[in-house]
Formats: sequence, C-alpha cells, structure tokens
Amino acid sequence: MTIAIREFSQKFMKAPTDLTVGDVVRVAQKIKEGDKFRTQAFEGTVIAAKHGKGISATFTVRKVTDGYGVERVFPLHSPMIEKIVVVKRADVRRAKLYYIREKAKRDVRRKMKQLRDVAAAPAAENQE
Repeated sequence: MTIAIREFSQKFMKAPTDLTVGDVVRVAQKIKEGDKFRTQAFEGTVIAAKHGKGISATFTVRKVTDGYGVERVFPLHSPMIEKIVVVKRADVRRAKLYYIREKAKRDVRRKMKQLRDVAAAPAAENQE
C-alpha cells in the first residue's frame, strides 16, 4: 500500500531544492484573481522546514513589513509555487528559528523607546 502511495506522489513532486533554515528566500507564488493568474513574490527568512522532503513538506518564511512580522507557510511541492530563489545563505545553529519572533519584538520596543527619548528631548529644551 505505501509503495503505491509513494509512486503516486512522486509524479507530483518538484525537483529537489537546496533550501535550509536561515536562508533568505524569494518565493514566487501564483495568485488567482478572477479568471487570471498573477505572480506575487514573498521574500523573507526561512525559520522552519517541516515534514522532510516528501510530498507533504512545508517551510515557513518570515518577514517584517511596516513593523509587523508576517509569516507564511508554503507547501514545498505546491503547483501554485512557481519558483524559490535563495537570495542569501546563512549559517545557523538551530533547526527552528522561532526565537526570532521574540527578538523582533525586543528590537521594535528598543526603537520605540529611542523615538520616545528623541521626542522628549526637544520638549525638555523648550522648558529651559
């Protein structure tokens, strides 16, 4: 039974990609609008790769847009994904980079604190 499933799923699998956690990738995905398809790119850091290299393999990409973290989970062998381009390689020591979520929050809070300090400084000068 499993041999038949494996042979059936081989027909739908794409060529293997050299995708690892920590890489910055650009994923070109087909999006249907009405009766037409267009290509939309999503560029970010791969923070997780799950389920091996089989037909059900997925990878999670995270990017920060306008101060908000956005994560998307892509099926590796989906027919809606046109191509995956590795923009930059990274050497990481973890299999999952979920800690980047908290790190990003800390960085945003630090920037907000700096902005408050800069905004408060001119008000202090006017009081003197």
